[in-house]
Amino acid sequence: MDNPEFPNLRKFSLQLLDGASRRTITIERFPFLVGRSAQSDLMLSQSYISRSHAKITLEGEEVVLEDTKSSHGTFVNGERIRRRTLRPRDSIRFGSVEGPELRFEADDRKGSTNLTILEQMQGIHAQPSDLEKLRWFLQAARDLNSAGGVERVLASLLESTLALAKVERGYVFLANTEGVLELALGRDAAGHVLAETPAVSQTVMRQAIEGADQFLVTDTLAAVSAVPESILAQNIHKIICIPLRRLREPGRGSRAEDQARCVFGVLYLESHLPPEQDSDVDHELMRTIAREAAALVDNAQLAAIEDQARQHKEELQIAAAIQQGLMAMHIPVLPFANVQAKSVPCRDVGGDFFDVISGDGILNVALVDVSGKGISAAILAATLQGMLYVQLQAQQPLETIASATNRYLCQKDIGKYATMLLLRLHEDGQLEYMNCGHIQPRVCSGGIISRLDTANLPVGLIVGAEYSTGITKLGIGERVVLVSDGFTEAEDPQGEFFGEGRLDSAALCGGLEEMLQSMTEFCAGQPASDDCTIVQATYSGPIHDGAAGLRLGRRESS
Repeated sequence: MDNPEFPNLRKFSLQLLDGASRRTITIERFPFLVGRSAQSDLMLSQSYISRSHAKITLEGEEVVLEDTKSSHGTFVNGERIRRRTLRPRDSIRFGSVEGPELRFEADDRKGSTNLTILEQMQGIHAQPSDLEKLRWFLQAARDLNSAGGVERVLASLLESTLALAKVERGYVFLANTEGVLELALGRDAAGHVLAETPAVSQTVMRQAIEGADQFLVTDTLAAVSAVPESILAQNIHKIICIPLRRLREPGRGSRAEDQARCVFGVLYLESHLPPEQDSDVDHELMRTIAREAAALVDNAQLAAIEDQARQHKEELQIAAAIQQGLMAMHIPVLPFANVQAKSVPCRDVGGDFFDVISGDGILNVALVDVSGKGISAAILAATLQGMLYVQLQAQQPLETIASATNRYLCQKDIGKYATMLLLRLHEDGQLEYMNCGHIQPRVCSGGIISRLDTANLPVGLIVGAEYSTGITKLGIGERVVLVSDGFTEAEDPQGEFFGEGRLDSAALCGGLEEMLQSMTEFCAGQPASDDCTIVQATYSGPIHDGAAGLRLGRRESS
């Protein structure tokens, strides 16, 4: 079987060494591509392998390995290389010197007795149609792209194995996110899709998954041990069960645990017809299909996951831009009050928000923290922001606003609640406040700090909850400080909270930026685990120039 791409009649191959096992990868064409992409000739699924990692080319009499700008490098005999002429027995590793080892082999093709499976089959009893289907399967699988890749690989896998094994029907099961095997595709020998979930033998599947071989054949007519009742009841004579295993390092555990941990799917073939005698070559083909299909499906799944992650990231960026747009306004200095605010989500989007509205000598401030994080919390936060904006602008009583918000969340029964602070500062210094399960507001006056202690339940917890407003008076120059629990629960590297005591000290020592700086220094680089929002309103004194009636927007948050 001379290949015109190898004019020197030499056979080149890679020996994949993985523990005690050895696998031969024949280089049948140049360039020979290596990577995590489904289009690679040699697909490796480790996370440190780039999608297009390296290529092997034939230049005259020399075989050259070239790194294609991979993220983690290519190594020959322990040395990281960009380009290297390969010599027999060279040790090659991709992405890590601790990764799987490949040994380069170059043999005289005419003198070699280590023929490929397809070469062996040309001189043995197998039908050419079987060989052609297998060729088509392997070539088609190499050309798969990430879009719909899994489905196309599964269809090719079933078509090839049904013809090769001469059975009536086959199924592929893939593990879901919880590790439970679910039917992914079923077909009969005529190519018809089998949509119904089959009554497969769980015993046979478990034995195949926990076994050390690539597949398990059950011949009920020749069985010497007990045959599962489910098989006898259906008059099934032959079952071939092939676990699809990842080519990844197993975890630490028993041999059975390691074998099962690597399995992400199962190919299950069965027939009511008495089985024909399988040859050793048939078995070798089955092993090849099991290995190739597992690598192809695993890589196609990884490509699909990467695509989903990319789409999810793009959606998050859009959601973050929308949320920032809702919260990004410029806050002017009012004649009787000055407001500063900042909100920092711990993720792209968050459940904290603030709003500031003014008119007719009244300043309204809202700070809300929705339970949970991420997109679900951000959606509810946007809804509540609109509700509160309309009611605060209409100067509704704070008790009415809290009751309406609580009623809305309870009736919708969405499983979320929110803590909330509402302030209404009048031009004469009178301050109304509504605290719904939130951290107590602080009033800073010179070197003294006091907490506003009137409190209520969070909104969205109990239907019909009643809410009451607290009232106090601010003097000229006094500040009222509002924070979300992401501020007080910020942690240092040892896991200690910033706490309310440090909040009091920081509020006394400076303004908003100084408080944020104090918290940042305390955290010492520890990542935030919750959204953090802080609002500060300083009373400047009563209006004397008739400058009431200004509309106040929100300050740009970051």
